[in-house]
Amino acid sequence: MPPPPKSRYSVPKLLILGLVFHFVYIGTVFDCYFTSPVVHGMKSHSVGHAVSKRLVLIVGDGLRADLLFNEDAFPTIPHAPKVVAPYLKSIAETRGAFGISHTRVPTESRPGHVAIIGGMYEDVSAVTKGWKTNPVDFDSVFNQSSHTFSFGSPDILPMFARGAIPGKVETWCYNEEDEDFTKDATFLDIWVFDRLKELFQNATNNITLNTQLRSHKVIFFLHLLGLDTTGHSYRPHSREYLNNIQVVDNIVRQTENLINEFYHDKETSFIFTADHGMSVIGNHGDGDLDNTRTPLIAWGRGIRGPLPDSVPSSHDSYSKPWGLGHLFRRDVEQADLAALMASLIGIDWPVNSVGVLPDIDPSRPGYLSPKLGDESLAQMAFVNAKVILEQYTTKHELKRAQAFFYKPFVTLEGLNTISDQSFRLANLTNIERLIQAKDWHASRLASAELIRISLNGLHYLQTYDRFLIRGMVTFAYIGWAAYTSLYIFRPLDFAKTPEASGTVFVHLSAAVALIGFWTLFALQHAPFMFYVYVAFPCYFWHQFLQQEMAWLRVPPRVDYWKLLVGTSMTLIVIQAMVVGYTHRFIWSIGFIFTGIVWPVSWPSRILKQNLPLVAVWGLLCLSAGVFPVLPVEKKESLITILVGGCLILLCGGFSALWVLHEVERLKGKKSRQALTALFLIQATLVVTTMIITASSVKGLQAKQGLPLPNRVLGWTVLAVSPVLAFASGGPYHTAFSKFLAYFLGFGPCFVILSISVEGLFYVTYSFLLATWVVSESIVRNGRFPVPANESDHERTKVYSFQPDDLRIALFFLFFVQVGFFGTGNVASISSFYLEPVYRLIPIFNPFFMAALLIFKIVAPYIILAVASALLNDFLHFPPFSLLLVALALTDGMTITFFFNVRDTGSWLEIGQSITFFCITSLLLLWSTGICVIGEHLLADVIHKPRVKEN
Repeated sequence: MPPPPKSRYSVPKLLILGLVFHFVYIGTVFDCYFTSPVVHGMKSHSVGHAVSKRLVLIVGDGLRADLLFNEDAFPTIPHAPKVVAPYLKSIAETRGAFGISHTRVPTESRPGHVAIIGGMYEDVSAVTKGWKTNPVDFDSVFNQSSHTFSFGSPDILPMFARGAIPGKVETWCYNEEDEDFTKDATFLDIWVFDRLKELFQNATNNITLNTQLRSHKVIFFLHLLGLDTTGHSYRPHSREYLNNIQVVDNIVRQTENLINEFYHDKETSFIFTADHGMSVIGNHGDGDLDNTRTPLIAWGRGIRGPLPDSVPSSHDSYSKPWGLGHLFRRDVEQADLAALMASLIGIDWPVNSVGVLPDIDPSRPGYLSPKLGDESLAQMAFVNAKVILEQYTTKHELKRAQAFFYKPFVTLEGLNTISDQSFRLANLTNIERLIQAKDWHASRLASAELIRISLNGLHYLQTYDRFLIRGMVTFAYIGWAAYTSLYIFRPLDFAKTPEASGTVFVHLSAAVALIGFWTLFALQHAPFMFYVYVAFPCYFWHQFLQQEMAWLRVPPRVDYWKLLVGTSMTLIVIQAMVVGYTHRFIWSIGFIFTGIVWPVSWPSRILKQNLPLVAVWGLLCLSAGVFPVLPVEKKESLITILVGGCLILLCGGFSALWVLHEVERLKGKKSRQALTALFLIQATLVVTTMIITASSVKGLQAKQGLPLPNRVLGWTVLAVSPVLAFASGGPYHTAFSKFLAYFLGFGPCFVILSISVEGLFYVTYSFLLATWVVSESIVRNGRFPVPANESDHERTKVYSFQPDDLRIALFFLFFVQVGFFGTGNVASISSFYLEPVYRLIPIFNPFFMAALLIFKIVAPYIILAVASALLNDFLHFPPFSLLLVALALTDGMTITFFFNVRDTGSWLEIGQSITFFCITSLLLLWSTGICVIGEHLLADVIHKPRVKEN
């Protein structure tokens, strides 16, 4: 039965629903794996006595452990000192304890400081909820101190003052404009010390301030941002980073002298650490080991001195170059520092802290001095256990009151038959008994065990709803694929009646399922998003089952055997793409396959007639296949940037010769003259960008700052060039002239925002897409592509699926994926370089910087958008036809990555697993956006008839 002239299926409705669905479902990974650990209503606990009167916390923002401790840490820099930080190194060797503080993802400043000062780890999604303030209120050692004096960045300090008792946490911040990436960032660190020095000077004339400074339980916090700024600007193996470490080392020395001169006692404890490290390319954020390993040095009152190394050794290959192999290295988790600080100055421990005091384990040394005695250590261990158990108890009671058919954590809530108490209360009673019996060693072991069990209990409660969420996610993504298939096969367009017997049962089942889940969520006081999550699979499966029943009586129109084989091959290819996220050479193999294997499958007649095209296609695929296997770590190369710009001009110029000839043939001389002027203007903008970029790069490398004319011209060209391409519609264009206009329009982006080979990738990627469009048209139609409104065939109104469309859709998805590899490493959120951004934004502004990086990422997808719209038109498909097939395929990757998300293991694995899921989810959103944008951008050349000029 031939299809009706008009379909019952609205593609815009599908696209809008798909965008909403995938955007909403990104949140499931955080609700499933990374829920907020913060609860309220816990009791405070403290040891009751202080080891020292005050504490000085110094954080070197963005400092790597190896570059602080290593001997000859900067071998590529002439005359670099053997020991970069002699003062800190001498403390570790002669009078302090040292090790590595292991951070968690995301390795950003706010989560790092929350862990250090609050003793808790923010859920990963919290980074998206704000930059300078906290998305949730939590307790910290600053809140519990008698007074905290903090100095440093306006991006960090205010979030700890918010929520604290007014006047307890005082802040001294420099202006945001001072965070200039083009200037010497050591100024920021020196500013911090100068303000600290002024504070003590003012105390000589201010009785109130002097009283506050001399009271007990005082904390001084020095946030030294210079290293982070310098690392972003010049990378951590630069001379600038070396010099900044030396400045920090000198500030630590001066700070200790200043404290000693003011107090004239030895009642101060010092802790030096970092919030996160820095990758080789000068970024952070993911779980790269260079980002998660930060230095820790503690000394002063209550801190033990250096100890001989243990057997087996506490060192590994990472710390071998430190020259400290004869001394004991004691590593901690970053949140453990809050417990250590609370113990030192005798304050209440932060009630949200999950940190474990390093000295709880009696089998190895911690950081506290053995002079404190075993009793003090046992009391501290017991307090640590009570703080964490208190959080578990609060969450347990909350979950028990809300959850339907609640299953408690048996290890703590099971009944101890001996004491007739729950294991939770029995453990507390046992530790108290051991302390009363003065069995300090056994009590510490028991406290350590209770902490371990309590942390497991917290994890159990935080992941209590995981099975439910995984089930919803699985049914939702599979349901989306099934729902999308309706728009491919259109059963209602072929059914005799829209309703079939059995649909009443489908309606009733869907309603019962939805109402049942909503009722369950209401009884459990589930988050609002759970109601939204479950609505999607109910709707998808309701629509699919209802319409499939109406199609059961329709004779089959599809060769199901071919469809089954094609689907099986598709699943294999999709899983290969999943592997490509961790093994980038897979993408190169994909290019080899598409460039060499695919042409072999062409009909022999078409293959023989188009051998030059086959050669060009194969050459472009092999060239594009080089980029995925290039090293991710790239250095700024002005020569490569300019070569890329020249290649954009060269390829654009040669293409313009053919395009203008076709324009004159189809449109007339007037159109050729208009487009010639457009292409010349665009080429001039590319040349201007090359000149500006060369000047800016040289100035920034020479630390001369970014001249205002360069900044103004750079922004002007970057804005004008794409706007000119977008505004160049009208009767003059053909399909390929439009493609060339957008190619040249985004050329300046891949000059001024490039660090190395991005311009070369942009040229290869763009011309590969153009060749793909031509090749697909020739293979399908047997001739050079002609738009539907210029051919003998009209563009069909309704899409009719063919098995080969699976391959075309996979090619489209392949090009969507590899679009990332020219602008960064798809496997990491921190591999997008910041150096090019400084040519436009020298002052620290994370959101504008991120916007520029996103613009650079999106630029190749504009070319892909145009190519996909051209391909739909040349194959005489309705708009978005190939996208329909792609939408049914991509969530195979999304589901795989969802179940591969890790919340245990190395932070590199955890960070990458989250990144993979988010990228695949967003790529589907972008795929939809690509096709929508492409159809819009080419609306004047692929939908409206063209009239040749007289």
